[in-house]
Amino acid sequence: MLNGISPLISPELLKVLCEMGHGDEIVLADANFPAEAIARDTAYGKAIRLDGTGMVPLLEGILPLFPLDSYDENNFRLMEVVPGDPVDTPIWGKYQEALDYYQPGNCYSTLERFAYYDRARKAYAVVITGETAQYANIILKKGVVLPK
Repeated sequence: MLNGISPLISPELLKVLCEMGHGDEIVLADANFPAEAIARDTAYGKAIRLDGTGMVPLLEGILPLFPLDSYDENNFRLMEVVPGDPVDTPIWGKYQEALDYYQPGNCYSTLERFAYYDRARKAYAVVITGETAQYANIILKKGVVLPK
């Protein structure tokens, strides 16, 4: 444990967040996402498992540490709901609340399902959580860490 770092951020995840550079992306995957298969294609090469962890608490642990890319308005991507899928996405509102609190001025955008999978394969790493809400996946694009 460290001061100021959520206990949900595992040592492996903290290492990966530190290794990532400007423009690198990380996928925070819900429990239904094909994380193991997609993670094999990423720079890190394997999934980081945070089974039992909900997406909102994890996001609230990451956002204070991880600047989003200010040069890309699509720095927080969600998977678009497949047309005709009768799914409600209240978790998206919680994501926006976290963005408003930790990184004001940012908002999420969506990406079609198969385009999302393709983009996820190009990410630096994939984190699989225990989140059971549908369409709860997030791709975060890292920005520049500025001196204080």
